[in-house]
Amino acid sequence: MRIARYLNIAFAAVLAAGAAHAELAGDAETGKELFDVCSGCHEIGNGAQDSIGPHLNGLFGRRAATHEGFAYSKSMQRAGVDGLTWTFETLDAYIANPLALVSKTRMSFPGLDDSQERADLMAYLRMFSDNPSNIPEAEPTARGTDHDVDPAILALQGDPEYGEYLSTECLTCHQSDGSAQGIPSITRWPEENFVVAMHAYKNKLRRHPVMQMMAGRLSNEEIASLAAYFKDLE
Repeated sequence: MRIARYLNIAFAAVLAAGAAHAELAGDAETGKELFDVCSGCHEIGNGAQDSIGPHLNGLFGRRAATHEGFAYSKSMQRAGVDGLTWTFETLDAYIANPLALVSKTRMSFPGLDDSQERADLMAYLRMFSDNPSNIPEAEPTARGTDHDVDPAILALQGDPEYGEYLSTECLTCHQSDGSAQGIPSITRWPEENFVVAMHAYKNKLRRHPVMQMMAGRLSNEEIASLAAYFKDLE
């Protein structure tokens, strides 16, 4: 009895702390209007079906590429195997720049820059997942920290010769000729996409422990140099 009472008190304290620190996720009505941008490929709500993209009912808390019956890209399937799960933070990053989380995703959407618009859109999407009444106090809807890569980092001009020197470890897994062989190619990747992806690993948004470790060792300048090298690698 004492243990149960203690657990109840502790659980109540956690809920209170979460409610005190949570920020508003966004306005679902505004998000409904913003969803028009998504509706060309995705359906949501009662009777929603898969289209060009999967329907988005039950999205929050779901592992990427696990909605049965939809033919996901290999890149999205790989992200799911690596542990990518759709929470407020990861979905925020994906909507801002799909390539930040999933290289070579088939989704043609270029990204939504405005953080408030993303929050509004996610508040709408969250209505069609389990227990929407917990907005915004509980995961996965509570706002996380900003994931955006600093424009100053994106503006860094990397040294391709230094990048070649650093590339040895990369090429123990990735193929220099651009072939995949079970591991995604990074050859001739646009520099910004390379940098954004590496910082997503660095900030643990991409869920691959080896890549998180590798990216965590690299400075901003080293990442820029690797991007400059692989961009033009023949």
